[in-house]
Amino acid sequence: MGAPIRSQRARRLPLAEPSTQLQALRAEALPQEFDAALDSAGLWPLKPTKLEILQVNVGKLCNQTCRHCHVDAGPDRKEQMSRETFELCLKVLSNSSIPVVDITGGAPELNPHFRWFVEAVRGLGRHVMDRCNLTIFETRSGADLPEFFAKHDVEVICSLPHYRALGTDSQRGEGVFEKSIRGLRRLNALGYGRGSHRLVLVTNPVGAFLPASQASLEREWRQVLAERHDVHFDSLISITNMPISRYLEWLLDSGNLQAYLSKLAAAFNPLAARGVMCRNTLSVGYDGTLYDCDFNQMLDLSLGGRVGHIRDFDLEALAARTIRVDRHCFGCTAGAGSSCGGATT
Repeated sequence: MGAPIRSQRARRLPLAEPSTQLQALRAEALPQEFDAALDSAGLWPLKPTKLEILQVNVGKLCNQTCRHCHVDAGPDRKEQMSRETFELCLKVLSNSSIPVVDITGGAPELNPHFRWFVEAVRGLGRHVMDRCNLTIFETRSGADLPEFFAKHDVEVICSLPHYRALGTDSQRGEGVFEKSIRGLRRLNALGYGRGSHRLVLVTNPVGAFLPASQASLEREWRQVLAERHDVHFDSLISITNMPISRYLEWLLDSGNLQAYLSKLAAAFNPLAARGVMCRNTLSVGYDGTLYDCDFNQMLDLSLGGRVGHIRDFDLEALAARTIRVDRHCFGCTAGAGSSCGGATT
């Protein structure tokens, strides 16, 4: 499967800097910029709809170092959200009616305040989603996580690039597929994917192409995982690989960046653009900085202004903002669209 990789930050690559990534994206020739594509669809300036999801990225520490990771997360990354910043998020939730909290990372469960935060959010009556890599269950600190999730009725959204070991391990590391299957079986035994608790799988292409139809992929995955592994789930979402961080590194190294960006731009879908996640989601960085989405967060495209931090949360001001876009946004509007919730059309 190749030698284990380290984060771009640990390798001291220029591409670890968001400004270098944006420079690489902007250097390629495209027929039009993303804001122009939105304008042609009658969507510029892009404005938020009702805020429904507070997505909280609790840090970059992870027990895996995946080849496609847009966060550049890994065991060598130490950035983590503080208790103080978590408390600011809880204050926002207490003073608003945001119904869903989407917790991500890194491996979010490695944050020492993770369980306390989940319990506090559930105590406010909000729905919690956790973006889980499944192998965290085989760490000492995460061994009882399936039971914790079931106790608090946390929706578990699990990364699994492919239903074959080769496809998953080539992206996530040798042995990850088998560990993931064991994790899914543990969740199934607790009622996940079987009517008691919600279990969602996330797949992304292994290569420089767009995902196939999400509905057809779900049918295929449901059949194969049930027959081969007795694994069951509620739904599958497919996410287009975003041309940032480690996936951008691969595109550059393999000479695929120009072709991939052109493919994304040519597949721009106005209907998908109307449903992009940045319209109903607010992203919180580990230090409390606010962003339109998790991808903008990794490119350091913050909101700025008087609502630049979670401590400055102002629903009226946020509703009036114009969402920041750049070329990577073509990834969310190509074909059937892509978001943290899967296809948007």
